[in-house]
Amino acid sequence: MKFHKEGIPSLIIAILFAVVVNTLTLLFLNDYPSIKITGYVLSGLVLITIIQFFRSPTRNWVAREGEIISPADGTVVVIEEVEETEYFNEKRLQVSVFMSPVNVHINRYPISGRLKYFKYHPGLYLVAWHPKSSTENERTTIVVEDNKGRSILYRQIAGALARRIVFFGKEGESVKQNDECGFIKFGSRVDLLLPLDAKLNVKLNEKVKGGITTIAKF
Repeated sequence: MKFHKEGIPSLIIAILFAVVVNTLTLLFLNDYPSIKITGYVLSGLVLITIIQFFRSPTRNWVAREGEIISPADGTVVVIEEVEETEYFNEKRLQVSVFMSPVNVHINRYPISGRLKYFKYHPGLYLVAWHPKSSTENERTTIVVEDNKGRSILYRQIAGALARRIVFFGKEGESVKQNDECGFIKFGSRVDLLLPLDAKLNVKLNEKVKGGITTIAKF
């Protein structure tokens, strides 16, 4: 288990918070043991929360040709046909994965290929399961095309708690399935927009793991 680099600033803030709270407690509240213990517990919980949120577990990644792998840990909350109007301008099969604050929040490329399109959209911070979060929340849109000309679009979508989306890729570069592509901080969602003839491998409310679970097959 590793700690992801994106969490270093948050970890530093959490450590400083713990130091300040515990120092003030010792200096001014030493005669109030119940308040002192509450301060210790609060600072400890903040540290533990930051560490678990930014954890980067070790997993055995296996590239799978023709399969679309989950880009994130979480729960499948949407499976439906939608009209995709940003890039393809056609009907697509949408599969959405909701990431709760306790999930690993690293995002990974669902397929190997070339990064054909990337765009960041500022927006709102509706709860990640809101129907309009896909089009109105802060988000990034990414399109990857494989070596057979098959393309998928997916979006990193900020939730009510998320305030920063990170994407590492650059348009035009080659990418590999399961490599890290980004990170969303503190609760979020990823939408996959697949060809209508993709063969689904998941169901609603199913738990999935990023880089492990096969969402669908071309």
